[in-house]
Amino acid sequence: MQPEQIKAIPVRHWGRWVSGVVVVLLLGSLVWAFAQGDIRWQTVGDLIFDSRILTGLGSTLLISVLSMAIGLVLGIVFAVMRLSKNPVTGAVSWLYIWFFRGTPVFVQLLLWFNLALIFPILNLGFYKDEMVDVMTPFMVALLGLGLNEGAYMAEIVRAGIQSVDEGQTEASHALGMKNSKTMRRIVLPQAMRVIVPPTGNEFINLMKTSSLVSAVQYTELLRAAQNIGSTSFAIMETLLVASVWYLVLTSIFSVGQYYVERHYARGSLRQLPPTPWQKVKANLLSLSRGNTTGASA
Repeated sequence: MQPEQIKAIPVRHWGRWVSGVVVVLLLGSLVWAFAQGDIRWQTVGDLIFDSRILTGLGSTLLISVLSMAIGLVLGIVFAVMRLSKNPVTGAVSWLYIWFFRGTPVFVQLLLWFNLALIFPILNLGFYKDEMVDVMTPFMVALLGLGLNEGAYMAEIVRAGIQSVDEGQTEASHALGMKNSKTMRRIVLPQAMRVIVPPTGNEFINLMKTSSLVSAVQYTELLRAAQNIGSTSFAIMETLLVASVWYLVLTSIFSVGQYYVERHYARGSLRQLPPTPWQKVKANLLSLSRGNTTGASA
């Protein structure tokens, strides 16, 4: 006689349902409050794809990508200098990181913007021009954001390099590789698993920080929205438009960051984490199984 088959009935988590209902009610009340507020939603819809807003959006993307590229290059250079046994390069790297991490990026932007007060003429020997013509709003934004980002990236890259076992470097030297080739072919590829996640976060943060360059007259997304709002008296509406586009940008790059992290995790994990679509499918499948089990019980 075969033993009776045991039917497993999942435990009902009433606390999850209660907390879920509370969160939905709070979110609904927030949406209702904004829907009933004195906001011209038609104006928000009309301005979403306004040419001036899209031009500012392109400027935000341009300055963010270029500043991040400068930050990555400077981060790698100063991280290697920081880890060097040369006391001079190590001290210079430490001073650079100390200054740009220790002062607000807004202050740095203002310093670059007012540099002509100290150096009216830029004279490099092979190039001479007035500083006000050199320090355009674009150049101020690029230097302010790029140099500041380089200091943070230097610490991220340094942490990634130090996460690689020293035996890897010793083994490559035993094979006759030079330090530069060891760093390029052995250390950095393995360090990417540690470097990529905070780098993605830094880039997303940089896109939002780029709104500060509106103070130095660079017309990016926020300044474009403010210019429209000051002439049309739709201040809140244009700020909501800018917020929507910032959310779109951060969402797109967050998804890209997830897949880049997943790519570099292949060598360290036995099984890759599920993608967002795989998580949705798994949750739907578990939900349907739970309903079937509950009905049969």
